[in-house]
Formats: sequence, C-alpha cells, structure tokens
Amino acid sequence: MSTTLLNRKLDRAFAHVDADGSGSIGRDDLLGLGARILVGFGESPTSPAGSRLAGGFEEIWRTLTAEIDTDGDAISPEEFRAGMTSAFVEGDRFEAVFEPAAAALAGLCDTDGDGVVGPEGFWVMMDAFGTPRQDAAAAFARLDGDGDGAVSVRDLVEATRQFYTSADPDVAGNWLFGPL
Repeated sequence: MSTTLLNRKLDRAFAHVDADGSGSIGRDDLLGLGARILVGFGESPTSPAGSRLAGGFEEIWRTLTAEIDTDGDAISPEEFRAGMTSAFVEGDRFEAVFEPAAAALAGLCDTDGDGVVGPEGFWVMMDAFGTPRQDAAAAFARLDGDGDGAVSVRDLVEATRQFYTSADPDVAGNWLFGPL
C-alpha cells in the first residue's frame, strides 16, 4: 500500500484536531473538535445525537492511545499516523470504533433527517474542522457524484472511511476536506 497519500491525509486529520497548532494533540483536543461540531449544529452534548458523537470521539481516542501505548501524554504527528494506521488501516477496528463516530457526525449533517446531507450541513461540519469554505465547496462538489446537490449519509460515512484508510488515489473520499 502506498503510504505517501495516506500520510498526507492523516497529517491533515492531525491538523484538524490540533486546532491550536501546538504540534501535539491530547484527549481534550479531540473532544474539542467534537464540541466545535456540536456547537456548529446547535446540538447539546447530552442529547442523544450529541452523546453519540462525543462517545464516538472518546472511543476513537481510547483506541488510538491504546494502539500507541501512550500514558496519556500528548501525541505527536508521527504517533498519530502510526496509531491510526495500525488501528484503522491495517487493523480491523474501523467498523467497530471509527464508523459509529462517522455515522453520528453524518447524522448531524443531515439536518432534516431525510438521509441526505445538503451543502449547508456539510459546510457546518467543514467549518468545525477548520476547512476553508472554497475547499469545502470543492469537496462537496466531488462527493456529490450525481450533481443533485446532496450527498447521502451513507456516502458521507464511506467517504470518511476512504479518507482515513485508503491509499487509493482515485477514491472520492480523498476529497472529504477538499483538495490535498
């Protein structure tokens, strides 16, 4: 498997979590991303949807830190890449751990519960991740393969899987956060 593309994507993912640019992330950084998402959607962390998202992010953190055997210290970009690769790319924990968080997030983006995500819901999510609006627009256009102005929740979860686990340069999920 080619790791250059995957490492570029994981480095971008690290930057999403490292919102303060400190060069390392901790549990509070990942949960902070979850909080930014919830605030963007006006969702309480104690609501069912908020609890699913917060619980999903917490489980990702536990899995990631267990994979790199950290004692709770901050995680470097190199450790992040190694842990994500071991747990979710080479390991078999994407479905059990990462996918529930991705589904909870995609569900929040589906603001009217019709099974599809429109541009506004997508942009709220992208804003929480710190993705510039023009990159978010390019990402949405790429993910909206049929040009109908919407992305299904299922397709958004699959794009998430592709972004975090695939080294295939041709998958649409590479565009989840805009051009690489």
